[in-house]
Amino acid sequence: MPPKEKVNFIKNWIKSYVEKMPNPAKSLVIGVSGGIDSSVSSTLSAMTGLRTIVLSMPIKQKSSQHDLSLAHQRWLQKNFNNVEIHTIDLDDLFKTFEKSLENFSDEHGMANSRARLRMTTLYQVAATNKGIVVGTGNKVEDFGVGFYTKYGDGGVDISPIADCNKTEVWELGKELGILKEIIDAPPTDGLWDDGRTDEGQLGLSYKELEEAMNNENSQNREKYDSIRKANLHKMKPIPVCKIPN
Repeated sequence: MPPKEKVNFIKNWIKSYVEKMPNPAKSLVIGVSGGIDSSVSSTLSAMTGLRTIVLSMPIKQKSSQHDLSLAHQRWLQKNFNNVEIHTIDLDDLFKTFEKSLENFSDEHGMANSRARLRMTTLYQVAATNKGIVVGTGNKVEDFGVGFYTKYGDGGVDISPIADCNKTEVWELGKELGILKEIIDAPPTDGLWDDGRTDEGQLGLSYKELEEAMNNENSQNREKYDSIRKANLHKMKPIPVCKIPN
């Protein structure tokens, strides 16, 4: 499907989902990081005409990343009169969290806790505004290698771009006119003080991951399978202990 048709399809899917809810949501709530996935997802949400609440939630954020999220918020507000933007600084909250758990400090765990604090914030805003939380994950992250935080950025109500590979998301970004500096920015989850990129963490670029995901004979398939296996628990239903009759 060409990018223009895909844009209309996803926009209409979001709107249709809301309209078919037993009690239709009054707003769409989404967090933006300054990356392409959240920029595309928030723009598609805004295109529905529904009230769209867009949050930037910095936690010890690199200024370059935060500046992009603010730039995208301004771009959205300029182009859509149904968009409402907020910056909710979670720095102090996270510092208190770190201090309270100083006896249980783990770098990776604390990185994931940033995503979970953002998720909690999104749901509080959604509850206050009778809204639903819109996810920003793409197909490679959500169903390929599981590169997301369980109950963090994986905690959402709908996932409008989760059937799009990363290259498709970039194509959608160009179709939507997303800021060039966002399209060109190296993908990062924004969870680390050193600003490490997704490729740096995964050891493969998204193009390489996509190729390996779709080609069992790929030279990167073993690496892809290794990452996927480690994260498979996130993508499978929670194990339930079945009691025999």
